[in-house]
Amino acid sequence: MSSTPGKLMKLDQTDSKVQNLIKTATSAREKAYVPYSKFKVGCALLTDKGVVYTGCNVENASFGMTICAERTAITKAISEGDQSFVSLAVVTDMDGPASSQLTQESFCLINLAEISTLSGRITED
Repeated sequence: MSSTPGKLMKLDQTDSKVQNLIKTATSAREKAYVPYSKFKVGCALLTDKGVVYTGCNVENASFGMTICAERTAITKAISEGDQSFVSLAVVTDMDGPASSQLTQESFCLINLAEISTLSGRITED
């Protein structure tokens, strides 16, 4: 499957690598600290070395200090010296297309755009 950087596309969820990344993101989601919104998000970030970094959202009473799952995973990867990313899976605990739930948080997208080497395969399920 070819991809265009930044294009929203569906991925083959029967692919075992995609399934594993989604499963890992789902596990990370359960660790979210969301006492205010109750909106859990999990992320799994795969590097070119095959290492997977996870993240979950962590809320704060001052919502501006809230950290999204994507930034958590990216920060973990960079702090360990990994900066070349292959794939990113993001899962929520809400029904409906991911794009309607996740695009509201532009800080994550800005962060990804600045430091990312992702192939651009962003999935919506």
